[in-house]
Amino acid sequence: MRQNEIKAIFDQQAASYDAQWAKTAPIKECLYFLLESLFAELPADARILCVGVGTGAELAHLAQRHPAWRFTAVEPSGPMLDICRQRAADEGFAPRCHFHEGYLDTLAAAVEPHDAATCFLVSQFILDPQERSAFFRQIAEKLRPGGMLASADLASDVASPEYEVLLRAWMNMMAASDVSPEAMERMRKAYASDVAVLPPGRIAAMIASGGFELPVLFFQAGLIHAWRSRRPLGHAD
Repeated sequence: MRQNEIKAIFDQQAASYDAQWAKTAPIKECLYFLLESLFAELPADARILCVGVGTGAELAHLAQRHPAWRFTAVEPSGPMLDICRQRAADEGFAPRCHFHEGYLDTLAAAVEPHDAATCFLVSQFILDPQERSAFFRQIAEKLRPGGMLASADLASDVASPEYEVLLRAWMNMMAASDVSPEAMERMRKAYASDVAVLPPGRIAAMIASGGFELPVLFFQAGLIHAWRSRRPLGHAD
């Protein structure tokens, strides 16, 4: 599936996206709870890059807890970004945000370096391994030396017996989240052909080859895995 096809899907889902995934909130809340610990040592006036920000869930979470942090929200889907922008306005943190509609490689190089970045369930849509590593390098280039990345993707060894167990449990969770049977079947097919569900070690290696040190797995819930990594100190473009 190409970028424009993925973007079209998210454009169509934007209005119902948050409601559709509301029942999976415990996973999101646990991820954000751990994210708070990872970002605990960031400066009081930190700049945060949110890549593939969607409707702005992690952005809102961080903005509510850190009133002096500033954010760059990057999202290629206009309808998703519109919801994110409206959320920021409703909750009062829009003045601290720069909203960029487009892919990360279209974000101006002159943007001030960021102290940290989030990238949740985004890189999994990049099927080519070299392009996926290059994507992580784009994130690294937007961070100051020592800047931190918290990233999450679907991960598993799809050739292993364990994958079928996790996939079945994942699909049961989706069914409990009011995802239609038709949508579930599309999801199953997408995981096989349109989403790069890879073993966790391979994804960690891609993060490292993209310019980060020691990707550490800090969270897993079903198929979702999340890593913490840093841009090396002293690294200059």
